[in-house]
Amino acid sequence: MRIGVVADTHHPEFLDRLPERLFDTFKGVDLILHAGDVGGRETLERLALLAPVQAVRGDHDRSLPELPQERVLEAEGRRIAVVHGNRSRLIEEPVTFVGTVSLGYLWPAPGLDGWLRARFPDADVIVHGHTHEPRLRRLEGTLIFNPGAVYQVTPAAARARLQGHPGWFEWSWLQVVRHRRRHPEPSVGILDLDEKGVRASIVPL
Repeated sequence: MRIGVVADTHHPEFLDRLPERLFDTFKGVDLILHAGDVGGRETLERLALLAPVQAVRGDHDRSLPELPQERVLEAEGRRIAVVHGNRSRLIEEPVTFVGTVSLGYLWPAPGLDGWLRARFPDADVIVHGHTHEPRLRRLEGTLIFNPGAVYQVTPAAARARLQGHPGWFEWSWLQVVRHRRRHPEPSVGILDLDEKGVRASIVPL
């Protein structure tokens, strides 16, 4: 079974169009998982032309209240949990503030892997988004997979969004992004499941 994994499309919220490479990458997949911050219903409709879509709601998905905050599904005998990854602001705001005052050189999501593992203790795979950072790692036997973001915030995009007078939390996060030394490229992911196990890969767009 081959599963396309995507997160943080933010279309049409911040991204005018989805890249064609996304659709080329997902041709022939059996299922698509969207880990939140979809951005609009049209994104899900376009993805559904390729394969069935299972999506969760991110912190930017107020227009999609019907989406659950998390999903747990079974595929090829494995339990896959999908969640956006945004934690309580009691955790996220102080962490983001530290990232801001350190000029963005401190990774602003410490403890996220442990939080995800504790939330889904029986999952074989945990898919999440939110950080816009593609990552693939294992914790206590669980594969934790962030495919990265389709919409990546460049320094120029961060400066433009700051002109819109965002709230405190978004303002802090944009300050972190705008001072980072490196910026990830847009990407999606693929999960391949068979009798040998689960393999995950990150595909640049």
